[in-house]
Amino acid sequence: MDGHCDVLWRMWEDPTKDFYDEHGNLDVTYPFIVQSEMKLQTFAIFVPPSVRKGQRLMAAMEQINLFYNEIIKEGKRMIPFRSMEETDPSTSDQCVALLALEGAEAIEGNISLLRIFYRLGVRQVGLTWNFANEVADGIMEERGGGLTQFGRRFLKEMKHLGMIVDVSHLSEAAFWDIIESVDLPIVASHSNCRAVCSHRRNLTDEQIQALIQRKGLIGINFVPYFVSEQNPTITGILRHLDHIASLGGEDSLFFGSDFDGVVRKIPGLANMGELNHFKDKLLRRYPEEVVRKWGFENGYRFYSEHLKGNH
Repeated sequence: MDGHCDVLWRMWEDPTKDFYDEHGNLDVTYPFIVQSEMKLQTFAIFVPPSVRKGQRLMAAMEQINLFYNEIIKEGKRMIPFRSMEETDPSTSDQCVALLALEGAEAIEGNISLLRIFYRLGVRQVGLTWNFANEVADGIMEERGGGLTQFGRRFLKEMKHLGMIVDVSHLSEAAFWDIIESVDLPIVASHSNCRAVCSHRRNLTDEQIQALIQRKGLIGINFVPYFVSEQNPTITGILRHLDHIASLGGEDSLFFGSDFDGVVRKIPGLANMGELNHFKDKLLRRYPEEVVRKWGFENGYRFYSEHLKGNH
């Protein structure tokens, strides 16, 4: 199970990229999905800051169109997620494709659009990318504000719809607003540990412990500058796993690769085609039952509990 990739954004920016071509210049492709035996892949809908207000909804809709036209194809393993009853990834050899919104910019301050995104298959929302929007501040916004009043109404509607909130990229103030006042299932889909690598995007120990207490998920990210300030390697990724496990988070860990989100890669983990090599490294260091938890079982338990049906 992989909690985050940016394939849709890459394909939206460059229409020549082909998800079904192993040599299509994507980190996540259908041949790699099959090779790695992926059971659930989350596809982010990301509208970059270069898209002006008034055009962001269209950019998101174009990415959703790519998802249904270029990812979900008859006769292939990829099937769109609706609910665990309809698309249980543990019961077939298919790969469930889950749509997630990365940043509420595409909503453009209109909660009715959130309902439309839900009906189009979006089940998870990361409230911000790195900067501020109508909902909250992102982690790179200097003022470091929390949720807005609109953001609180937005989260109330997410609760009504039965959605999952993703706190990766959020400002610390917004993160704590959610922990303290919002009753929603929480995932940090692609975030590492600040105690291991001091990048601002990584989670503090206090945030990690809060997510563990809320029975949330933490997806370890493969982006080099979130792994280590100096020489990012697979061993560096293992340090993040060890640290979260030492805080009591063994049952909260999974992986959120961020494949197709950046150009620079960890040696030996450049794309999904190298996940089996990564799994071998994990098995040399951890018991098989622990690797099974992190690879699939923790995420499966979380999504089974929180995405039970359509609203």
